Amino acid sequence: MTDFKLKEKDETYMQNLAEDWRRQLSGKTIGVGLCGSFCTMRKVLEELARLAELPGVDIWPVLSQNVQRLDSKFGPAAEWREALAAMGGAVRQPICTIPEAEPIGPLSPLDVMMLAPCTGNTLAKLALGITDGPVLMAAKAHLRGGKPLLIALASNDALGLNAKNLGLLLAAKNIYFVPLGQDDPIKKPNSLIFDSKLLLPALAAALNRRQIQPLLKGSL
Repeated sequence: MTDFKLKEKDETYMQNLAEDWRRQLSGKTIGVGLCGSFCTMRKVLEELARLAELPGVDIWPVLSQNVQRLDSKFGPAAEWREALAAMGGAVRQPICTIPEAEPIGPLSPLDVMMLAPCTGNTLAKLALGITDGPVLMAAKAHLRGGKPLLIALASNDALGLNAKNLGLLLAAKNIYFVPLGQDDPIKKPNSLIFDSKLLLPALAAALNRRQIQPLLKGSL
């Protein structure tokens, strides 16, 4: 039997979150693992610029090896670092190595962390416990303390070979997802991408140990 009071409470929470995420994220220390889904990078950086404007926020960027070194048709590697630096004092110098990321575990400085954008490669490695780069080390170290981790997935094979890894992480403790949908169901039927408009509300929800709903959307 449906608990209508619970359903109404959840719907009210989601409505309030759309207006209240700024207050909830102000003053928080937030880790951001940026991975090489370059086609979504500018959307993520736009949202990070909004996040950096909040009072008292402290952002710890962690760059994957590909983000650090690869130029692509979506922009040179240097552009991403320049965009982070332009956000001002709220954004720290990027963490770029495994040794730099490892202390996140024992020090436990972050209130919440997000992988945005998160590639299918990073998703698969996280699901299988592989730690071979700074972003994965930071995520593993953060989860060690039972802290919430948000995933903004952008992957061409999320509904293909990576579907099993997506399923593992959907069921994992302390892991949450930005709502996502198919970006091109005809030409790329296995592809899923996060809704960038919900990145920061989903981050606030994860901070409060909630999965923003609905998780699955139509075409984006």
